[in-house]
Amino acid sequence: MMNMLLGTRLKRAREEIGLSQGAFAKALGLSSEYISLLESGKRTPSFDTLTRISSFLNKDIAYFFEEKRPAFEGLFSGPDNDGRARRELLKFKAYGEKYLQLEEDTGRRLDIAPRYGPISPGRLAEEERRRLGLGQEPIRDIFGLCELNGLRVVRQPLPEEARMAGVFVFDEERKAAFALINANEPPGLQIQIAAHLYAHYLKDRADSPIIDNPDVMIDEYVSLYPPREQFAQAFASRFLIPPAKLQEIVEKDLRSKGLGFEDVLFLKRYFGASTRAMLRSLRNNGYLAEARFEEFFKRSPEDREAEVFGNTAGHEERRSRTLFRKSRAVPSDRYRLLAAEAAAGARERDERDAAPDRTGENHE
Repeated sequence: MMNMLLGTRLKRAREEIGLSQGAFAKALGLSSEYISLLESGKRTPSFDTLTRISSFLNKDIAYFFEEKRPAFEGLFSGPDNDGRARRELLKFKAYGEKYLQLEEDTGRRLDIAPRYGPISPGRLAEEERRRLGLGQEPIRDIFGLCELNGLRVVRQPLPEEARMAGVFVFDEERKAAFALINANEPPGLQIQIAAHLYAHYLKDRADSPIIDNPDVMIDEYVSLYPPREQFAQAFASRFLIPPAKLQEIVEKDLRSKGLGFEDVLFLKRYFGASTRAMLRSLRNNGYLAEARFEEFFKRSPEDREAEVFGNTAGHEERRSRTLFRKSRAVPSDRYRLLAAEAAAGARERDERDAAPDRTGENHE
């Protein structure tokens, strides 16, 4: 029984990265016949072989032996089982269940997006933009985009001690995906978190649930985390700030005079990204020298943005962070729409049931 579970998991993980048995065996220095025996449950690997396989597939060894748990259950195995973080995760679970019930009540169930095989982060960003018909234009509402493509989003204020920027859950049985975004983060960073979780949705469903530490959103720290986090972070940058569009704007309007801090703020506002994400994108694409990047990175953008552009996202970021800390979850627009539609439908049914029939008597 254990060998069969291991074999099933091994085959699924191999197929997720798009390798044939032969190519997989060659990469590990094993025979394709041996891999076939493992996947059919007819052979048990040694610990050294299993360690080599799990390392190559970027999986914990436990992945090959643990029975599949309910989608949200894996969120509650951490050390903070009784604290505020657990209560917030339980709210997230309840929100997901309610969301699916609203979809059932209204007959508006979302289809899931396709899952991508082996591909580079930049290529995935390009392919997904092409699939969605986005071209090179900015994404004006990343939360709505996620929702309409099957990733249900809620923003909740999460406690600082929980060290959670975002959470991704995929319910394989019901083919439903959910994203939790920490509403205590600045709006620009929430956008980046949404794009990061969208990458997990497109690539890492089998690893659900995924809890992202705030450090994975920082380029200088993300290299300390599993490759999937580095992939998701690179995807988020390219998805939100297409290099071709960035080049077009810089070459057309900004490059002749050299980029100043105000230009960075202008571009940040245009693409709807955070200031730091914009700075990194400009540096990585060769538009900002390292010394200039370091200088701008240390500056606080809110006041200067307000001076140049008026009532700005910078001041709104500080205001929203204060409000979110005092508020509950922020449901998505689509969730609110479904809730209103379901409530209207319930009222119509109640009125119809209460209406008199042709004999003047109420329906029983």
